[in-house]
Amino acid sequence: MIKIATFNVNSINARLPKLLDWLKNSKPDIVCLQELKCEEKNFPFEALSDAGFNIAVNCQKSYNGVAILSKYKIDDVIKNLPMLDNSNETDPQARYIECVISVNNQAIRVASIYVPNGGSELMADQKIEQSEKFIYKLNFYDRLQSHISSLASYDEIQIFAGDYNVACQEIDIYDPKGFEGQILFHLQERIKFRNLLNIGLIDSYRVANQESQAFTWWDYRGNSYAHNKGARIDYLLVSPKCADLIAESDIENEGVRDQEKASDHCPTFIKIDLC
Repeated sequence: MIKIATFNVNSINARLPKLLDWLKNSKPDIVCLQELKCEEKNFPFEALSDAGFNIAVNCQKSYNGVAILSKYKIDDVIKNLPMLDNSNETDPQARYIECVISVNNQAIRVASIYVPNGGSELMADQKIEQSEKFIYKLNFYDRLQSHISSLASYDEIQIFAGDYNVACQEIDIYDPKGFEGQILFHLQERIKFRNLLNIGLIDSYRVANQESQAFTWWDYRGNSYAHNKGARIDYLLVSPKCADLIAESDIENEGVRDQEKASDHCPTFIKIDLC
């Protein structure tokens, strides 16, 4: 049995003691991290190596940044998604990293993903759909779908984990009517997310917890956590081969999000049986 988790840490250096405590208590084997907010030279390699992990990172100064931690060897690292026009242009935002990890002679392809939030201050009479950041978000989803589709024929376990910055269904957000047409629950971004499910990926938490309302993110403002005004925007989307192996899927909220100076997200995880 191995445990794979995803966690938007919202600044890895600011949350490092909290992250190390969670790693010690939760004991994941593979971890996908998002929103590192540091350059590679400032990433805490030593502390996480001492905790027993191999590490792959895609960093960016002050913003974004994704990483994969693994108790097992990391191979075939890919940073950033291809552009849709097949150009040699690279995305300046560090939002994607992928690798292959072998466990018990089985290949597991793991990706850590930080989808853009897509929100920004709008100019007078400008709609969300016209904003540059929202358009970039939708384009990122298109690039992600294209890349994942290109991997569909691979005979391997696949896990695409991270902060997708969208609540898929009404049950996944505390006030769906209030958020309708807004960032995190806009119809266009929900369609883009569902497109990933339509190509064969499976929402591991929802399959295992069909009727449960549980969240992975709460805004720092308005005492949102205390009032449980949150959204489930962090996912482990998995291939059918992976879904067949899932023994447990859950969200780790207590003892993480309720701590002082915590990230505004909490981890979510799956356990898969490779025996």
